[in-house]
Amino acid sequence: MKKVALEIVALSHSVTQSHNYAVVLGESDGNRRLPIVIGGFEAQAIAVAMERMTPNRPLTHDLFKNTLDTFEISLKEVIINNLLDGIFYAQLVCEKDGHEFVIDSRTSDAIAMAVRFKCLIYTFDFIMEQAGVVLEDEESGVKSKKSIVSEQHKPDSYDQYSVKALNQMLEDVLETEDYEKAAKIRDELNKRKAQDD
Repeated sequence: MKKVALEIVALSHSVTQSHNYAVVLGESDGNRRLPIVIGGFEAQAIAVAMERMTPNRPLTHDLFKNTLDTFEISLKEVIINNLLDGIFYAQLVCEKDGHEFVIDSRTSDAIAMAVRFKCLIYTFDFIMEQAGVVLEDEESGVKSKKSIVSEQHKPDSYDQYSVKALNQMLEDVLETEDYEKAAKIRDELNKRKAQDD
């Protein structure tokens, strides 16, 4: 079966399931997108790693990565290997001392680990055919298909706060381990910094 290389292109609220999120994976060499509905905890775990945040205490995925590192096990790649009844299945392809072994995983956990190990994410063509969303070229006038990801839940607006207030808020939310809000505050601070430069 032909493997398709993927990369994370978006992390957003899910339209189909409230209180859940969707991670959108895009073909590295193509215009297909693979939206996958995940839970809030898993979305937070992915966002923390993508934003390179350091939580006060290790999250479960950080603990697992530290354990693999301690025993000199590397994560070579993640493969989303099946889709049954709307549920995605994944595998962690690991290596130790030249021996390769495969561990079954929930897809959301596998993606969270891939971000931490900076390893490639793959799926198979038949999964892209079944669940992929094709993005048409907007310049050609062809409308793109709607994906399950929506921006209808607008993120909290932080543009009315001062930099000092934002830094204080960032400290507070990191203490309470609300990493999703922390990422939004950090984005606003980075935007202000870029405007000042």
